[in-house]
Amino acid sequence: MEHQSYVIGVDYGTDSVRSIVVNASSGEELAFSVFYYPRWKKQMYCNASQNQFRQHPLDYLEGLEATLQDCLHQVGAAVARNVKGIAIDTTGSTPVAVDASGTPLCLLPAFENNPNAMFVLWKDHTSVKEVAEINVHATKFDTNYLKYVGGVYSSEWFWAKLLHVLRADSNVAAATHSWVEHCDWIPFVLTGGSNVKDIKRGVCSAGHKGLWSEAFGGYPPDSFFSSLDPLLTGFTDKLPAQTFTSDKSAGNLSPDWAARLGLSTEVVVAVGAFDAHMGAVGGQIEPYYLSKVIGTSTCDMLVAPANEVNDTLVTGICGQVNGSIIPGMIGMEAGQSAFGDAFAWLKNILTWSLDLLDDEALKNKAAEKIMTTLSEQAALLPFDEKDEIAIDWLNGRRTPDANQVLHGAFAGLSLGTDAPRLFKALVESTCFGAKAIVERFVAEGIPVKGLIGLGGVAKKSPYIMQVLVDVINMPIKIHKSEQTCALGAAMFAATAAGLYPKVEDAMKAMGQGFAVTYTPNEAHTAYYQKRYDQYKKLGNFIETHL
Repeated sequence: MEHQSYVIGVDYGTDSVRSIVVNASSGEELAFSVFYYPRWKKQMYCNASQNQFRQHPLDYLEGLEATLQDCLHQVGAAVARNVKGIAIDTTGSTPVAVDASGTPLCLLPAFENNPNAMFVLWKDHTSVKEVAEINVHATKFDTNYLKYVGGVYSSEWFWAKLLHVLRADSNVAAATHSWVEHCDWIPFVLTGGSNVKDIKRGVCSAGHKGLWSEAFGGYPPDSFFSSLDPLLTGFTDKLPAQTFTSDKSAGNLSPDWAARLGLSTEVVVAVGAFDAHMGAVGGQIEPYYLSKVIGTSTCDMLVAPANEVNDTLVTGICGQVNGSIIPGMIGMEAGQSAFGDAFAWLKNILTWSLDLLDDEALKNKAAEKIMTTLSEQAALLPFDEKDEIAIDWLNGRRTPDANQVLHGAFAGLSLGTDAPRLFKALVESTCFGAKAIVERFVAEGIPVKGLIGLGGVAKKSPYIMQVLVDVINMPIKIHKSEQTCALGAAMFAATAAGLYPKVEDAMKAMGQGFAVTYTPNEAHTAYYQKRYDQYKKLGNFIETHL
């Protein structure tokens, strides 16, 4: 062990943070720890009826320290002495208002219980009014500042959320010095940062959600934002023109964090990125393969050589940014705002009455049994083109063509509709949403050669994966790792620490391969094509008339 090098990957998800310690030579995962956010679990500072989802930084900090200490305790001092790097991924866009020191405002006494001073989670859609204004405002300029984010800005993203918070809370607005993504803030904390100007902002978050682009020389000019609303005046001046890929160092572990964890201050902390982007690397993404991180939502990642993409711009996706996934390649992001969340919604409806029994163990056991049984029963249902059909926009639509005002729907219900039939319709709808993304890439000149599945749903739901490949009519290979996002972060940590010259080398050495491949059932593809046509017609009706 004394002659091996080790790295740490930290993956911040919607409900928890997960950390792993990895052998940098082989990719072997030596330790794993998970921490569920206690405040978030109670839904503190959230209001689902208003699509307000906020998270407290103490959930993040407590989870970071707890999981890292637990992992390092598992592996022992000999491994800890040889940890060379740490990298972080987070959900996104999940920004927060900070003061000049880079401290989130809710960590100050005046704002400790103020949701507007906390991290605005990716799925917070309180800024739908603001994003509508941004999309109209962008049409007034000779330069199309939205062209590298698919031509449509989203309420899930950086500037819409900032403008909403500034408008909603004058006290927070007055105290806000800058606006920082979660994935940029954690490396800043680990390196002991005390001046917001020192934050190394990642090209991943800045390019996909913040309108930063090499073509613009940075962010759009202040005049773009100040003419939208004077509250945004001066914010671009506080954001650096330079951004960094995640194979670069954000600094070294601070003495304080080194002491807490029992690590050396020589440990390199990599520049942060979003979870799906690092997850695509952990899942061994290949050019023109759509890497689907399938969890509460989906993020669909695709990389292609810059000299092959040239001037091709895919409309309606979550952006294309040079180096956001693999340095030197164009990274393209799409996704669905609800995937696993859609099934969790149905599960919560079906177990609602169990809340009256005040028996948490019974409810958990029933919930687990319900989802397993639903999959089994749905798979046995005969195929009928007149079956119930659903629209998957339960949390709005991310891509293609972001519109978070949209809602989900079910059609064709009758007194014969039961839980398995509802589940079947919901599964099909999420898969139809995935097919729409593939079709958009192909229609705009970016081929999709295959699918890679990552995340909990991909690994645990054979029924859903089989429906997915039957709908898209394309195989999907499921990665072995249970923690592909954290593993991808570990690969970036190894590269930033100098153990590999580029992340592709780390990916090759540390990749764990694939567990299973699902292939389309040709007997089902024609049926699903007809159902997909119905899905598109219903979706168009809802979007146009409702």
